[in-house]
Amino acid sequence: MILLSPLGALGRLTLDILSAVGRVAIFAALTLRHILTPPFYPREIAHALLQIGWLSLPVVGLTAIFTGGALALQIYAGGARFNAEAVVPQIVAIGMVRELGPVLVGLMIAARVTSSIAAEIATMKVTEQIDALVTLSTHPMKYLTAPRVLAALITVPLLVGVGDVIGIFGGYAVATQNLGFNPATYLKNTVDFLEMRDIVSSLVKGCVFGGIAALMGCYYGMNSGRGAQGVGRATKGSVEAAAVLILAANFLLTGVFFSV
Repeated sequence: MILLSPLGALGRLTLDILSAVGRVAIFAALTLRHILTPPFYPREIAHALLQIGWLSLPVVGLTAIFTGGALALQIYAGGARFNAEAVVPQIVAIGMVRELGPVLVGLMIAARVTSSIAAEIATMKVTEQIDALVTLSTHPMKYLTAPRVLAALITVPLLVGVGDVIGIFGGYAVATQNLGFNPATYLKNTVDFLEMRDIVSSLVKGCVFGGIAALMGCYYGMNSGRGAQGVGRATKGSVEAAAVLILAANFLLTGVFFSV
């Protein structure tokens, strides 16, 4: 019996994980169905586009520009050990577009948007506003989940594109002002080194990360417990789940796009 107890605990943990994955998969499938089928709520979609896209630009821009500048400094310092300082433009470009841009934007969206969505929907559940929607013959997922996920799928790739450009500009500013690089040569090396595959992978990652962030916020909000503690747990759990899934998805997508 002593030997079987750890096995039993492992089995229960495995079943709990599989059950959670199944619930999320079903929730994602239902969300996709509601996105593709009428009725649609243009006002809710427009509001979500504003909240997720436009209002996220300041934090995305600041994160990207400081990351690009720090990346240029680090690459220059590391390259100086091997007399390879000239690779700063190329590595900043590929680092921002392939990895840092999409991941940092995804994590910022998880911190800002996922938490907001989870707290908002969980509060609506606690105050019985979701029950009121059902009473009015409005499907909660159609009205609350579908517009937010659709808006994230549209806006986050755009935010990633903007973040990539701003991050590269941050590296350009530091390299030309502090490290002695020629501006025209820096820009030429950046443009020549980037490939279409790098840009496509960045935008695809943005779309996937945006979907994950919004979906986790909606899922945890819809399944939150009652009371203030339930809202708090839903908000915390949504951000944790979104961040972990974004990093896992980044690993998988990097393997898909850049595996040799």
